Amino acid sequence: MFEAILLTVITAATPLLIAAIGELVVERSGVLNLGVEGMMIMGAVVGFGVAHHTGSGFLAVIAAILAGMLMSALFGVFVVYLATNQVATGLALTILGLGVSGMIGESFIGIPGMRLPELYIPGLTELPFIGPVLFSHDGVVYAGFALVFLTSYVLFRTRMGLILRAVGDNHTSAHALGYSVLKIRFLAVLFGGACAGLAGGYMSLAYTPQWVENMIAGRGWIALALVVFASWLPWRVVAGAYLFGAVTVLTFHAQAIGVTIPSQFLSSLPYLATVVVLVIISSNRRLTLVNTPACLGKTFIPDR
Repeated sequence: MFEAILLTVITAATPLLIAAIGELVVERSGVLNLGVEGMMIMGAVVGFGVAHHTGSGFLAVIAAILAGMLMSALFGVFVVYLATNQVATGLALTILGLGVSGMIGESFIGIPGMRLPELYIPGLTELPFIGPVLFSHDGVVYAGFALVFLTSYVLFRTRMGLILRAVGDNHTSAHALGYSVLKIRFLAVLFGGACAGLAGGYMSLAYTPQWVENMIAGRGWIALALVVFASWLPWRVVAGAYLFGAVTVLTFHAQAIGVTIPSQFLSSLPYLATVVVLVIISSNRRLTLVNTPACLGKTFIPDR
């Protein structure tokens, strides 16, 4: 029973982890993208569609990533190069993604999906408890941890990461030193879109291998909250993602064992937990400001 719960928690936390890591990089560059939900849902529908038509999980994952990047490129053009309002554009991106995905996915409703193949390591996967929990997942789960490690390393141990953080903290100074603020921010937005697309593809290819309209169900907003919860630090995103993943899974198990609490309330617990965490963090001003990019959400227009 405990093993099954852990496996489900890992599956539930993976899309949150990947989407949040992508958004963390975007925000570190000084851009606030509220369109994570829209990018995820587009990754989900495109990934499912490609898997259905080609039978290839690899191509489906690549297609989901590209769908997220295409959506983020649209956002980047408007926000980075045309200097539109970041909040309004992000919300419009989410609405666009929900609408387009519903149109594309209308013919996929009710069609059985294809689950991504799981890893099998002889001698390790068969180990009791440890084997199934650590060595029996699909590649996207391990890719999520690899993304956390690489993001942390690049942000805090490389010149590239230093420049990215400099752009997010003081874009005027970074521009004066000769760095292309617009280019750096656009590339960060593309990376965030790729992660959101991958997270969405995981939803329709592994978490629930089928297409259901609005299947992301607010996880894009939870990913945004996770970035604040983690104080813009990659390894804290892991803790937050698994915390929210556990809350989500425990609500399902509580309903399965017949807990006499209204199912609507149990289903709302992950989102209620998100609100509570944000309120607690916001009440501590020092914690809120310690790693917040100083130019987050601020438009940069280079000197002509």
